[in-house]
Amino acid sequence: MIRTALFQIHWFLGITAGLVLAVMGVTGASLSFEPEILAALNHDRPAATDARLSGPVLIERFAAQKPDASITRLTLPADSSEPTLVGYTLPGSKQRHVERIDPTTGRLAGELRGSGVFEVMEDLHRWLALPDDGDGIGRQITGFSAITLIYFALSGLYLRWPRRPLEWRNWFVLDRKKTGRNLYRALHAVVGGWVLIFYLISGFTGLWWSYAWYRDGVKAMLVAEAPAAPNRPAKGTKADLTLAWRGFERATEGRRYDRIVASVRDDQVQFRAKLPEARHDRVSDELTIDGTSGAEMSATPYAARTVGEDMVTSVYELHRGAYFGVAGRIAMLLASLSMPLFTVTGFLLYFARRRRKAALAAVVTDTANVPMTEATTLVAYASQTGSAERIARLTAKALPAAAALPIAALDDAALARVKRLFVVASTYGEGEPPDTARAFARTLDRQAPDLSHLEYAVMALGDREYADFCAFGHQLDRWLHDSGATRLFDAVEADGDDADAQRHWQGQLAGLGARTDQPDWAPAAMDDWRLVERRLLNPGSSGGEAWHVALEPLDGGTEWSAGDIVEILPQQDVRRVDAFLRATGIAETPEMRALLMTRILSDAPDAAVATLKPLGHREYSIASIAASGRVELIARRCRAADGFDGLGSGWLCNGAPIGGIVQARVRANPAFRPPRDAATPLILIGNGTGLAGLLAHLRHRAKNSGGRVSLYWGERQAAHDDFHAGERQAMTENGVITRSVTTWSRDPGGHRYVQDAVVADAPAIAEAVTAGAAIYVCGSVQGMAPAVHTALTTILGDDAIESMLVDGRYRRDIY
Repeated sequence: MIRTALFQIHWFLGITAGLVLAVMGVTGASLSFEPEILAALNHDRPAATDARLSGPVLIERFAAQKPDASITRLTLPADSSEPTLVGYTLPGSKQRHVERIDPTTGRLAGELRGSGVFEVMEDLHRWLALPDDGDGIGRQITGFSAITLIYFALSGLYLRWPRRPLEWRNWFVLDRKKTGRNLYRALHAVVGGWVLIFYLISGFTGLWWSYAWYRDGVKAMLVAEAPAAPNRPAKGTKADLTLAWRGFERATEGRRYDRIVASVRDDQVQFRAKLPEARHDRVSDELTIDGTSGAEMSATPYAARTVGEDMVTSVYELHRGAYFGVAGRIAMLLASLSMPLFTVTGFLLYFARRRRKAALAAVVTDTANVPMTEATTLVAYASQTGSAERIARLTAKALPAAAALPIAALDDAALARVKRLFVVASTYGEGEPPDTARAFARTLDRQAPDLSHLEYAVMALGDREYADFCAFGHQLDRWLHDSGATRLFDAVEADGDDADAQRHWQGQLAGLGARTDQPDWAPAAMDDWRLVERRLLNPGSSGGEAWHVALEPLDGGTEWSAGDIVEILPQQDVRRVDAFLRATGIAETPEMRALLMTRILSDAPDAAVATLKPLGHREYSIASIAASGRVELIARRCRAADGFDGLGSGWLCNGAPIGGIVQARVRANPAFRPPRDAATPLILIGNGTGLAGLLAHLRHRAKNSGGRVSLYWGERQAAHDDFHAGERQAMTENGVITRSVTTWSRDPGGHRYVQDAVVADAPAIAEAVTAGAAIYVCGSVQGMAPAVHTALTTILGDDAIESMLVDGRYRRDIY
């Protein structure tokens, strides 16, 4: 709760005060070396033989040139490395003028070159150059921004605090491989750690000029109470600067200084004498001389200052980093220049967050949640920026009798009431749960409840640029498994806004009975492929038609690996479009028919065509390898509830003409790709059209050679459903397949289902796994996949199966 509140305040102040701080940072950086820049532009150039005049003589020479002017400040350096300056006012005006004065002749040499630019920068830095100068609203804005800077530094430190704080790399090393939003966050956090101390110094010292109460409080805390001021002459008495200078010379007994600055304050003159080789301007002796008598009123030698007095005297030097020497000034310059970086990255992260919120709002508006008491399926989300919640709500909308809820609301009673649970969980930072899920995460360490009645699946959102990728999602997956729940399919990992992972999750849900009349949650651009072959594989079968389908890319440059997926953008059955046109009375035109072929057709007869959403994609396992130059599939033609062809299978098996164009794209499926070591033995298990995913691995092994391969596959009838029997037989004869077991569920005798064959072959499977074999399962998520998983768990043990999942030796492509 505290973390969330701090974050909300952090980003709110960032979008309000961020621009002001960016301006203050850039202008502050420009002022960091103002004295050196002005000195370089305004060198004193006395003749080598000319002696430098003393302060009293310069005062006299100035008075001869401007008899009506009153000197307010005289700056007298010890050499010509910086200019000699005189500040003065004219009668009837409070405006202060500053001119150079030749230290050898006393002749006025005009205003400082470049001083106008720095005056503008200073006005912007101190009060944004707004009206009324330091007495206007600008001073209040910059003062508030200084407070904001302090808050940013401290709250950022809290929000940034890593799980392993003693590892310095977590604080200071920037991973330059990061991109996009992750790069913005890394720059914001890591560079923030670099400049943290400098921003705290800038903020705390900047308040000195913004608020009198703050200044008085700092003085009271750091400096002992000053003695009562002596009686002063009546107001209006003017100081005699020459007399005061003589008094200064007597008081300092002719000591050498790098620079002497005399400032007139009514009847007093304050002298600041910079010591030789001083690291900053306030390493100086401070004296106050009575301007009417030349007597010393107070003296504070630098060596006699306390630490508190030195800090109060040197607030400006602290503010610009000069208190720590040239290195400090350079560091403060760089820190100030980096201020716009935080403004820019902060806004980029804010806009990304807004986009996610907008996407979530659109989903919330479009979905009506099922009451918790009526739900038989729960979809829990752990969301930091809204992405997980959006996917969870779309999931609940797709599933029958499903309700979405934050994971913090998931308790034992809710888990006991439902049959299925889907979890969409983000991982935040370095393997941490989102802020709203922290309390639930703490409960995972307690004794696990009995969830043996529950089926579940997890979608884990994370960022591969962090070491603990999807850590919280996997933690939830293990907790549910350890509690006895049955995993419906392997956890789906999403890297950031991974559109492929979202569509894969959507496809997995379709295999569990989710609605298929939904558009893609994360649409992707499709390419043109040509349908070059279509062949019925099981004529006379008692089951649905299974077709061999081949597509070739028009550009010819597509690559893929065994185990990858092809996504098809289907079109409607023409008979369904005809029925829709009749029901709605919409006038048929070629353009209207072409549009309706690509849209989800509403059951409502009065539905406006403009409101119809585009068809979503369908996924198929690729049976071929890239070397063949074409994607081959095994698709089973299905009938929809309205009696017409199913969308994906109907389009591929019947609707699309041979030679026609099909919109498709290949999607990488790393979770089902071959082992890196070709010598790894394979155990391939599947049923029905799942043979496609297994054929790709067989063809890959046939082309590249490798370890032994055992194939377990099941279908209905040997006489009609023996898909690609000739190729499988040839692979067996050539030694690619070293053991082949086929089951027929509708033939008498033998093992009916593939899971029965797995159980019967338990010793051989256990021996192969012990020898390092990897298991690949491809086929239906309902029936075959859970039954095979149960059989393998019985043979190998649950711990071994979980270990193989983690190691990538147990892979599943189920749908």
